[in-house]
Amino acid sequence: MTRTENLPETMTAVAISEPGGPAVLKPERRALPQPGPGEILIRVRAAGVNRPDIAQRSGSYPPPPGASDLPGLEVAGEVAALGDGAARWRVGDQVCALTPGGGYAEYVKVHASHALPVPSGFTLTEAAAVPETYFTVWHNVFERGGLQSGETLLVHGGTSGIGTTAIQLATARGSQVIVTAGSAEKCESCVKLGAMRAINYREEDFVKVVREVTDGKGVNVILDMVGGDYVDRNYMAAAEEGRIVQIAVQGGMTATANFARLMAKRLVHTGSTLRPRSDEFKGRIAQALEAEVWPLLASRRVAPVMDMIFPLREAWRAHERLESGEAIGKIVLDVA
Repeated sequence: MTRTENLPETMTAVAISEPGGPAVLKPERRALPQPGPGEILIRVRAAGVNRPDIAQRSGSYPPPPGASDLPGLEVAGEVAALGDGAARWRVGDQVCALTPGGGYAEYVKVHASHALPVPSGFTLTEAAAVPETYFTVWHNVFERGGLQSGETLLVHGGTSGIGTTAIQLATARGSQVIVTAGSAEKCESCVKLGAMRAINYREEDFVKVVREVTDGKGVNVILDMVGGDYVDRNYMAAAEEGRIVQIAVQGGMTATANFARLMAKRLVHTGSTLRPRSDEFKGRIAQALEAEVWPLLASRRVAPVMDMIFPLREAWRAHERLESGEAIGKIVLDVA
């Protein structure tokens, strides 16, 4: 293993002391992770905060086998040590990376193929807000959903980290985007990011608005984080040959749906989770992002929308902010 000199034996991390609310996130000392074959150790400078972190904290989303029990699915920082076979990177390189867990800490080990260079001109705080959402959006909207230039995308939760990313990427790649959001302020933010129409779901029926905006045709792809009673309504809002991609079920894990609509329109309803997928699978997404998306980031045609930054030791405040529903864009922890 290649490493920097004088790495500490322990580090500060924020752990889940027991399943529960934000207050269960507590700083503690942990042994420094040791990178194995094909892995790198990152000195974390910033870490992204995401909905799966909240689910893990509450006890409903355990880490996959072999992953750290610490929350945190994305980081940015410097390479501090190299495991055998991590040939692309050098100690000192600035990277951002997708992690299977462990990001709420001063150091984290990740598979070398899940790290990417910090986009040109980005701060480490901005870079930490990229991996989880961009991996997720790329795979689900463009690979599973097959969104093409000229097609229309409906995104539920337009001001979330996923939503703000999907608006920008789809627009940059030639698609039109409609979103749902929960306030006039949030709708305005989505339009400023490039959405052609933002629907306040508290005041408007998104199915009706979608049909009006698309002249009755419906949308080609729907990215849904709600589930529940949105399932049947998504079938109503979808165009013929439409694709609905499920990435979360915040509105409920069960639904009653009219499958006659699915059959009549020849719809595809698919879904995925990213965290338990193989290292090879995630590495392939990273390669696609570097080729297709990193140039857009470097030119600032797309960029993470930053909401708030909290110190690592105050991760509980970041969780409170995310759970409040008031955030627009990404919340990040400052670990430096």
